[in-house]
Amino acid sequence: MMAIVNRTPDSFYDRGATFADEAALRRCDEVIAQGATIVDIGGVKAGPGSPVDVAEELDRVIPVIAAVAQRHPDVLISVDTWRASVADEAIRAGAGLVNDTWAGYDPELVEVAGQHRVGYVCSHTGGVEPRTRPHRVRFDDVVADVIAETTRLAERAVSCGVPEERIFLDPTHDFGKNTFHGLELLRRVDEIVATGWPVLMALSNKDFVGETVDRPVGERIPGTLAATAWAAARGVAAFRAHEVAETVDVIRMTAAIAGTAAPLNTIRGLA
Repeated sequence: MMAIVNRTPDSFYDRGATFADEAALRRCDEVIAQGATIVDIGGVKAGPGSPVDVAEELDRVIPVIAAVAQRHPDVLISVDTWRASVADEAIRAGAGLVNDTWAGYDPELVEVAGQHRVGYVCSHTGGVEPRTRPHRVRFDDVVADVIAETTRLAERAVSCGVPEERIFLDPTHDFGKNTFHGLELLRRVDEIVATGWPVLMALSNKDFVGETVDRPVGERIPGTLAATAWAAARGVAAFRAHEVAETVDVIRMTAAIAGTAAPLNTIRGLA
């Protein structure tokens, strides 16, 4: 379970609720108590917005990463960045996973992860530049394209020194894709899982959910959780989410139905 902590004033979802240092740390404490085993800290909004240079991104993420590493030494900290220099400083501050949501835009980023032997998330964007929105995108087969790009990144990560067991594939919904692509990725998620690499999905409150059920950002939780349950039942290993407690319950319930996890508190008809 990967919890989202945005160190940005203009996030599409929380609108800067965790931009301040203390607010970000409170959020980290809260999501860890709710069951997050990974905390993903990012300092730049994914979509278009005000420019954020390297110095500003470092100021936003490094102090929080260092504080969380000290307060929660058993929790895996992820840094959400496409810049190698930011990743390097973040790892030195305590991050153990690089969430490269822009699919190797900076070719040195995966090399930094390998040099430090930390984890790496292999994403798919269809070649678009960071912080740009998709425009009339087309794939002959979006699932095949995702598999080809992410597994190629995974193999490069291994060659750079990233431990195989610390690599995730992320189909990266909405990044360089439209809603039909997002649904196709879920419909055929078993093909991505079949690559053998652990799959991470970031579905939380995204536009493909909103367009599917015609809901604004603040009303996408049920759609998000439905997509999460579908993906969890088909072998997706990890989820990046805003609503941590709800997502943990969905994952746990799905696992219990599948018979891979036991109920937590059973008394009905037994006593």
